[in-house]
Amino acid sequence: MNYATIKKRDIADGPGVRVSLFVSGCTHRCPGCFNAVTWDFDYGEPFTPAVEDLILEYLAPDYVNGLTLLGGEPFEPQNQRALLPFLRRVRAAYPQKTIWCYSGYTLEQLTGESRARCETTDEMLSLLDVLVDGRFVQEKKNIRLRFRGSENQRLIDLNQTRATGKIVLWDA
Repeated sequence: MNYATIKKRDIADGPGVRVSLFVSGCTHRCPGCFNAVTWDFDYGEPFTPAVEDLILEYLAPDYVNGLTLLGGEPFEPQNQRALLPFLRRVRAAYPQKTIWCYSGYTLEQLTGESRARCETTDEMLSLLDVLVDGRFVQEKKNIRLRFRGSENQRLIDLNQTRATGKIVLWDA
C-alpha cells in the first residue's frame, strides 16, 4: 500500500487533535472529491514499518485524541490488508485513543456483499470507533456539516452499533 500524506496534527477529521493517514487508491472516483490525487494506488510513498513507527510516535502525546484514516479509500481490499496489522498495533499501544475511518462504502456494503468485503473487513471494522460512511455526493455538499462533506454521509458510532445491534450515529 502507498500513502499520500500524514498529518501529524489534524483538527478537521474527527474530534480533538488527531493524526491523519491519507492512503492511496480509490475506485469510487466521486465527482468533486477533495483529494482526487489519492485515487491512484501508486501515488505517494510506500507504507512501511518505519512509517507505522513514525505514526505511533505521533500518537504518543496525551493531547492527541486518536488516529483518522482517509484517502483514497481505506477499505479497498489491498489497503485493508496493509492497514489491519497496523491498526492492531495502534489499538494495542493506545487503547484509550479513538480510531476514525472515512469510507465511500456504507456500513451495509462493508458488512454485506460488495467489492470491498474481504477476509480482513470484519476485524478492521472491529478496531474502529467511528466510521464516516458513504460516497461524497457533490449535489449534497454542505460545508456546515461537522466532519463530513455531503449530507448523505453518516458518522456511525461503531462501539454503540456493536453493543445495540443497530446503527447508532455518533454524537459529539
